[in-house]
Amino acid sequence: MPFDIALSGINAASSDLEVTANNIANVNTVGFKGSRAEFSQVYSVAGENLSATAAGSGVRVTNIAQQFGDGTLTQTGNSYDFGISGAGFFTLRDGAGYSYSRAGNFHPDDNGNVVNATGQHVQVYPPIAGGTGFDISSLSDLKITTGSAPAKPSVNIGLTANLSSSATAPTGGAFDPTNANTYNSFSTFQAYDSLGATHQVNVYYVKNATTPNTWDVHMTMDGTAVGGTQQMAFSSGGAITTPAGGKLNFGAASPNPGAAPINLTLDMNKVTQFGDASATTAVTNDGNPSGKFSKIDVAKDGTVNAIYSNGATIPLGQLAIATFSNNQGLRQLNDTNWVPSSESGQPIRGVANSGDVGVVQSGQLESSNTADLTAQLVNMIKAQRNYQANAQVISTDDKLTQTIINIRN
Repeated sequence: MPFDIALSGINAASSDLEVTANNIANVNTVGFKGSRAEFSQVYSVAGENLSATAAGSGVRVTNIAQQFGDGTLTQTGNSYDFGISGAGFFTLRDGAGYSYSRAGNFHPDDNGNVVNATGQHVQVYPPIAGGTGFDISSLSDLKITTGSAPAKPSVNIGLTANLSSSATAPTGGAFDPTNANTYNSFSTFQAYDSLGATHQVNVYYVKNATTPNTWDVHMTMDGTAVGGTQQMAFSSGGAITTPAGGKLNFGAASPNPGAAPINLTLDMNKVTQFGDASATTAVTNDGNPSGKFSKIDVAKDGTVNAIYSNGATIPLGQLAIATFSNNQGLRQLNDTNWVPSSESGQPIRGVANSGDVGVVQSGQLESSNTADLTAQLVNMIKAQRNYQANAQVISTDDKLTQTIINIRN
């Protein structure tokens, strides 16, 4: 009996060594989750026949339990590296179906699909066509669109400026944009048409000779007048009072026959009339030219945006993060992947940074959660000594048996 008990101890220690060795071997594996050997005592009889003084019959491995604690997130600077701080798994797809992983070291393939090292496609919730947000009821491959972003025509222009309260009406005659003696100051900016072409826009300010705190405003585009003369008026405190709402519109202009007409609304609410010199300090413009793909940006909620050279942002999807009722029940596959089982339950689709789902960290990778080599080496030494101790029991039992044989002889 001692021989069998010690043999079970050797087998258990051997399993413990195997688990620890695997943990150590994967210390540099991205997204790896370590395991722990769990044991229970064995008796030769059970139930009502078990004596209160029974010594037991050894030990057995009852489970190799996966440990799903977070690994350390390490900054990489690669925008295609994703880490999850907290609960959740990336959803991946290949010919065999869906699998789930914590390893977020991805890259775009030749077709623009974002994949892992084995070619599995990263899954996202696709953008809602013609709307905002994402459709979390369906999955699609994350694909990088590297073409040009279309131009966006300018519509709303915001001006921040001051018109000097001490200015006097010009005396150079009727307004002429080519004659600086016919206006007091001007603001200049570029507007974009529907094809992305740029057009020079000047807004001229002429102090009204008859009405106090009033300015005549003219606009040209590429040197050609747009619309007629409009007026701005200010209160005694220097705030704009006319036009109502503080916005001017000179009507449509067509400087580019191949593009749609440009119709600008000028928001003048940040134009003042103080004693300082006349100056334009800022211009906002909601238009932009066409642009080339620059990079991707991933938000904490998993939203993936394509960023273009013109500043345009186009949503590509939202990372599909899955959680499970029981991570311990997940079935391990190669390449740091898992698939659900009856014990884990089916994947629960979630959104990062919401509810119990963790936060997506862009440009970071999750290290193995066995990276604490000191703890792993301690476990290895303990397993080794358990193995040696049980081997010594077998040796001792063998000597005792030999002694009995010698007595009988």
